[in-house]
Amino acid sequence: MEKPTPPLSQVFPELEDWPIYKLSKDRAAFVEEINDFTTKRLKQKPNQQLSDILAQTIYKERIRIKEEPWKVDPPNEDQFWKKMRKRLITRSLDKNEDEARMVNEAILNKIVERYSEEIVGTFKIPTFKFARKFLTVFFNRLLNTAAGRNLGRFWGAKRKVSERLKVYGQVDTIRTLMKKGTVVLVPTHFSNLDSILIGYALDTVVGLPSFSYGAGLNLYNTGYTAYYMNRLGAYRVDRRKKNPIYLESLKAMSKLSIERGVNSLFFPGGTRSRSGALETKLKLGLLGTAVEAQRSIYEKGKDEKVFIVPLILGYHFVLEADYLIEQHLKKTGKENYLKLKDQSYSRWKVFKFIWKLFSQSSDINLSFGKPMDVLGNFVDADGNSFDRKKNPVELKEYFVSDGKVKPDRQREGEYTRILADRIIDRYHKENLVLSSHLIAFVVFTILLKENPKLDLYGVLRLPTKEYEFEYQIVRSALENLRTHLLEMEAEGRIKLTEVVRGDLDELIKDGISNLGIFHPQKPLKVNDLGHLESENFRVLYYYHNRLSTYSLSKYVKWDHSVAAFAKLTI
Repeated sequence: MEKPTPPLSQVFPELEDWPIYKLSKDRAAFVEEINDFTTKRLKQKPNQQLSDILAQTIYKERIRIKEEPWKVDPPNEDQFWKKMRKRLITRSLDKNEDEARMVNEAILNKIVERYSEEIVGTFKIPTFKFARKFLTVFFNRLLNTAAGRNLGRFWGAKRKVSERLKVYGQVDTIRTLMKKGTVVLVPTHFSNLDSILIGYALDTVVGLPSFSYGAGLNLYNTGYTAYYMNRLGAYRVDRRKKNPIYLESLKAMSKLSIERGVNSLFFPGGTRSRSGALETKLKLGLLGTAVEAQRSIYEKGKDEKVFIVPLILGYHFVLEADYLIEQHLKKTGKENYLKLKDQSYSRWKVFKFIWKLFSQSSDINLSFGKPMDVLGNFVDADGNSFDRKKNPVELKEYFVSDGKVKPDRQREGEYTRILADRIIDRYHKENLVLSSHLIAFVVFTILLKENPKLDLYGVLRLPTKEYEFEYQIVRSALENLRTHLLEMEAEGRIKLTEVVRGDLDELIKDGISNLGIFHPQKPLKVNDLGHLESENFRVLYYYHNRLSTYSLSKYVKWDHSVAAFAKLTI
């Protein structure tokens, strides 16, 4: 197992050299570029189709204003869309082709201008420096205060938060590629805190400049959050808006910023994993903008490359686990689960989560996958592409038709699907198995096997107080599964932490301890007899799911001569 990367110096020490800062300085021109690109693409559609798109957009926006109003919405929101509707009805419909076309294009321009101005953020150096200093002081103070209290003192020995951020992978290669092209980071997504923790780790451990990243517009509903989000390079994403004009504007922003050399971060899964499992299907919209940007770069006679870097996040516990698994079960099971309110972003809940995260011996693991080009070929530190047989690949040739580089939406769509499959493959091979995920998988799998007549939802309704899991059975099952995981690791199909590869009893202890740090109802704990119990099968199932996409259940077997497993205690 490789060792974690120690904190590294900045690749670009001067913030004025950061691509995201240069883009922010040219914000007005960039917004205008988005407007031109988006309207030009949509104006290629026949007039009737454009009329339908405008009507659909206006209708959906008026429904949104009525059913999902937010504080962050502009005060003139309702007035604007009423005006657009009136123009469409009175000046476009029932007019001749040329008049209607002129009005439609004018309405389109107004809508795109509104969207692009909303989407594009800024990057202010003073704000970034303050946020960097504040987070470092806050996290370190929190870590040291908590450590001191654990030792019976208010102040503990000086420790750094970077000790909790464990970074693995080809970090040196990624740092080198930063100077040769544009890096697009595509992480897994489990928590609303992913962005801030990734950003902090990239800056303080990996030494990379800030990335452009999408932040949900709902996060701008509070003054403090909005102030910093607006000035730290985030672009706004309003998930309420599903209309084609907004989506085209958003994709144009992503494509053009990547083309300008701005390093980008987006979650290709689209949203947090509700089940707790690694993504097996990705959204192709923003991912396709990386492919399109690469073609456009070549089309302009340039040779810079766009590099895709998967990032796999590993938490022992997740802030929103209980809420997320409830959502997943409600959607997939069609059962009468009570829908919980997502209160995971309350100030107290977030503070409590961070306190637990840094005060206990729980690490945040970031596993960087091998860098790839936009077709999913691995690249070396010089940016050269190689296929799976390690033969050199001339990427530019894949965008050539009739002797020249030119757009081909169908071809680029296929390239995007290939890239998505490669990212999913790397998610699984670069995934770092944590003790908490492994013990949860073993216990819940055997619970399923001991109740073969029940489906998943029946098992989840079982009374937790009536079950205990005998330690030796858990140990036996874990040993068998780990033997297979070690084989997988040797074949490059997964990664294991040192704890998982070490002593079995310490592995069990570490996994249970980490699962019990945050949740009031413990997914797993040890009872007075030394056996395992769960106070919440649903949350246990959530952590089990982190390994659910590897087809590992058949390797969870145990010595039945030791004792009966998951026996009733009454």
